[in-house]
Amino acid sequence: MGHQCGSLARTWRVLCAWVLALGLATAAQAYPDKPLHLVVPFPAGGGADSLARLVMPNVAEVLGQPIVIENRAGAGGNIGAEYVAQAAPDGYTLLYGTNGTHAINPSLYPKLRFDPAKDFMPVSRLTEIATMLIVNPQLPVDSVPALIAQAKAQPGKLNFASAGNGTTSHLAGEMFRTQAGIDIVHVPYRGGALAMTDLIGGQVQLMIEVMPNALPQVRAGKVRGLAVGSLIRFPGAPELPTIAESGLPGFEAAAWDGIFVPAGTPTAVVARLNAAVQLALADPALVTALRARGAVPVASTPESFAQFIAVSAERWAQAVRSSGAKIE
Repeated sequence: MGHQCGSLARTWRVLCAWVLALGLATAAQAYPDKPLHLVVPFPAGGGADSLARLVMPNVAEVLGQPIVIENRAGAGGNIGAEYVAQAAPDGYTLLYGTNGTHAINPSLYPKLRFDPAKDFMPVSRLTEIATMLIVNPQLPVDSVPALIAQAKAQPGKLNFASAGNGTTSHLAGEMFRTQAGIDIVHVPYRGGALAMTDLIGGQVQLMIEVMPNALPQVRAGKVRGLAVGSLIRFPGAPELPTIAESGLPGFEAAAWDGIFVPAGTPTAVVARLNAAVQLALADPALVTALRARGAVPVASTPESFAQFIAVSAERWAQAVRSSGAKIE
């Protein structure tokens, strides 16, 4: 009798597992059958928000469902990321993640309340956002070697601005300081706009800022662009060399963004989302619009995105350690 009960229990467990798998597969086939919700963990109107709102209408069109964008800003993107980490893993709540949320913050915030590697499934990269080394026009340098020479001739006299401690612009500046072997002083601001204002005004002398914020000021003649922080030249400003080819081989400081879902989301749903992003980013009009904003589309598979994040996280972690920055 006991043996029969055990057999029945095993049969029941197998049957339940089969029914569950069938239900998940059916749900994935029907996905999506209602609007999706994308959390942008940064303020409305900022660079990240603008890129998300540029790309996601194309993704929504491919999926055949609206994508509602909600800004949940705070703590360098951690508030919005934590919200999505705790959401149902059904493919209807997505995160617009960045090198900040998934590569910088794990080293910057000792008490992070989510695990970027374990609590999310990567869907696809969206874009790479190049950085640009810019200087105040009154600074008598027109190249990276000239800037390094000036800094070495006047140790501790040049200031570099950033959008705040632990931001991409801060850590890119620290990478530059370390690799160039120069003594420049970090001046953090409460946001990139304030930093740019003082750079234009001459209160600080240089900054490595993301391209969407830097390029318009260069085009307007308010600051001078010396080089870009990506490994290859930026298509929207091909006249600018890379920092790597300007005397600091291997230098790379580029921001990136991508789409994530909570861990446990069915792989068929992830595949559906990935295919939609791939199609959306292949639109020539969107490619042109992104490049005009300083971003280059770089759709990926979920697997290659996960590998990229691991490498990026180590690179940014080294920059955090070098800077000594910590945010409680």
